[in-house]
Amino acid sequence: AAVPAGVLALLLGTLLWAPWQALHGAPLVELSGDQDFQLFLHKNLEFTRKIKGDVAALQRVVCDIFQLCKEEELLLVRQDLGIVQVPLEQCHSRTFQAEACFSQIHDGLRAYHGSLAAILELLPGHASLVETLQLDAANLSSNIQQQMEDLGLATVTYPTEGPGPLPTFSSSFHHQVGSFFILANFQRFLETAYRALRHLARL
Repeated sequence: AAVPAGVLALLLGTLLWAPWQALHGAPLVELSGDQDFQLFLHKNLEFTRKIKGDVAALQRVVCDIFQLCKEEELLLVRQDLGIVQVPLEQCHSRTFQAEACFSQIHDGLRAYHGSLAAILELLPGHASLVETLQLDAANLSSNIQQQMEDLGLATVTYPTEGPGPLPTFSSSFHHQVGSFFILANFQRFLETAYRALRHLARL
């Protein structure tokens, strides 16, 4: 089946004012038999699985060091922190559109790449793992951007100031809880992205 062409939803990182705009690329052709596209999907499914594993490892570190392990015990604190989930509604099965989904994955990875700086500050003893995670997020984002260009979709141009400011924490405890939720949200984001890539691989 052909992947339907749709509106490219451009979410500029974590900027609250980011506009939605229609970007008109060439219609997506029949991709189910395209070997290069399938290779891209399978390669990046494995890459996404690796990143998920690294996020899970950092979640275990936060749990072990700070005893922050369960979201339901921290929901009241979360309300004070302003930590939000990067949206991926274009990647859900009922509203799935390939171009918009790719764009949201790409932009979300950029946002989380920046947010991981808060984890780096919190866990200096695990800097190598956090920096590897940042590099992998940047590389996956770049892979998706390249694939969008290869498919003839509109090139995305970003403001030079980056995806937006990092969250600020009023106390070390808030920094710990904020980092916990950044990782939890990133893990959910990656799970949705993984399902979307797997869906395309099965077309």
